[in-house]
Amino acid sequence: MLDYIWLVPLFPLIGFLLISFNFRRFKGTSAGIIASLMVFVPFVVSLLLFNEILGGAEARTVELFSWINIRHLSIPFSFLVDRLSVLMLLIVTGVGFLIHVYSIGYMKEDPGFNRFFSYMNLFVFFMLLLVLGSNYLILFIGWEGVGLSSYLLIGFWFKNQDYNNAAKKAFIMNRIGDLGFLLALFLLIQQFGTLNFKEIFAQSSAIPVGSLTITFITLLLFAGAIGKSAQIPLFTWLPDAMAGPTPVSALIHAATMVTAGVYMVARSNLLFVLSPVTMMVISVVGIATALLAGSIAMLQNDIKKILAYSTVSQLGFMFVALGAGAFTGAMFHLTTHAFFKALLFLAAGSVIHALHGEQDIRRMGGLKGKIPVTYWLFLTGSLAIAGLPPFAGFFSKDMILLGAFHTSPVLWVLSVVAALMTAFYMFRLLFLAFWGKPAFQEDAAHPVHESPGSMTLPMALLALLSIIGGLIGVPHVLGGSDRIQAYFAPLFSTSEAAVKHGSEAISVQTELWLMAPVVLILVVILLVYSRYVRNSVGSATEPAGSFLGNLVYRKFYFDELYESMVQKPVAGLSNFLHDVVELKVIDRFVNQTGNLVVWMGKNVRYIQTGNVGAYLFYMVISIILILFFNLFNK
Repeated sequence: MLDYIWLVPLFPLIGFLLISFNFRRFKGTSAGIIASLMVFVPFVVSLLLFNEILGGAEARTVELFSWINIRHLSIPFSFLVDRLSVLMLLIVTGVGFLIHVYSIGYMKEDPGFNRFFSYMNLFVFFMLLLVLGSNYLILFIGWEGVGLSSYLLIGFWFKNQDYNNAAKKAFIMNRIGDLGFLLALFLLIQQFGTLNFKEIFAQSSAIPVGSLTITFITLLLFAGAIGKSAQIPLFTWLPDAMAGPTPVSALIHAATMVTAGVYMVARSNLLFVLSPVTMMVISVVGIATALLAGSIAMLQNDIKKILAYSTVSQLGFMFVALGAGAFTGAMFHLTTHAFFKALLFLAAGSVIHALHGEQDIRRMGGLKGKIPVTYWLFLTGSLAIAGLPPFAGFFSKDMILLGAFHTSPVLWVLSVVAALMTAFYMFRLLFLAFWGKPAFQEDAAHPVHESPGSMTLPMALLALLSIIGGLIGVPHVLGGSDRIQAYFAPLFSTSEAAVKHGSEAISVQTELWLMAPVVLILVVILLVYSRYVRNSVGSATEPAGSFLGNLVYRKFYFDELYESMVQKPVAGLSNFLHDVVELKVIDRFVNQTGNLVVWMGKNVRYIQTGNVGAYLFYMVISIILILFFNLFNK
């Protein structure tokens, strides 16, 4: 089956081309069904590949054709099939298929229905290319492709200028990080003479820890991850990207695209562990992002933006794990996060669908009885992301916290604080939206109603995965076999052992004590219930004038800061270059050069009078002058 790996990205590409060239011909939901099938078939192939991997099949590189050959540099167009890429295939195609099915019901009345599904298939194609590439160049092509696809999907409703601005913001901020990635590729070629993963990782074993070149390479790679995975300082694009349709938020900004940075760092684990400086930077940026985004989410009122900042915070968790050398924990949380965050976004879409476009949680309330299926599904996702047992988030967060404690008790404490913030903002959202008294005006002609089966069924499957997904990583102290650790051992065991070298093993008692934050999470949920349900603080969700409250509510003024420090200076420089350099210098020089030629032409033409006598006179004068100059030059 490994030889047919090329089928996985081929089907979404065919779906994109088929729908794009015939989008006016497909009627009803035909385009949605075709697009969904083009993702479902790769999912089936991915399942077969996963079964082969579990059966003991070795990692394998499948070369499709020879691509670039320049002197000593050879870059084939080939795919790498191993435990990491196959897991990512399952996430991208499995969650992607459910979101495609959900979108059929959600986008049914949209006039751009066919165009939407062509973009969705294009995105899946590039994401599959990203995770399957056997070298950094193919990974980079997929990396840029998902950036393009996200631009198209974020700005899908392009008649709204604000949505266009959000799409441009996402595209430009991603390009900033991508410049770092591109520079890293050149350094990799210079250092290793190749971009192929296997060749680079084989050579890296001879490089000493702390190598300056490797530090530069890994920092530049991480810069690319900062842009794609929305970490400080390039995180402000992701909340604005909520301008796209809700299924876009679920697919791109929860389960796939934003996790590309995590995947890339995990794929390059053998390089990153050679640079303790880079590992420390990753941990610091990760925890800072988790805390910053978590605090902002606590006071937001737009249901999708709360989930967006939650995504940024959870990505910060994953980078904390990567920086701590807990690569398995990062990939485990990436997997469980794909389940419950996709579920939460789709459930939020169900709420918006029921309320005919309303997204402000202050104008909701009392929805528990109106849309009970959505409520229970949203509750499942909230319990999972909060990290309560036996839901999936508990086990993946526990693995991250364990890795953080290995690195530093301070990092563990800060990670626990970020986890408590998660519980606060998720249950604040849940209680304000679904509990209490209704704060919305119900139209008799368009009553609040539950979503159709095409929307609730994918959510139900994601809820099931959010409940049982963590069972693949039940730790030994709880009687489990920690299968996720065994699954990734061939890829990460060397790197994880190198990071933990010299540190003492954590005892069983200590590991059990490290699970104590579960009690604090329950306390936080009770406090949120007391404030927003028992005391009915439903409308007073904005800060009451406190400096810190306003600072958090205004998102620490990051957008305003970037506007004053980047946008306005660049716009001012652009205006100066246009008004002064372009118009007054370059244009004036070009115009005056043309005017000079015209002036010379107008005046020189008078020499040509057409009078033969005048021409003879000029000839005689010229001969005399020539003789005169020759006489004096002797």
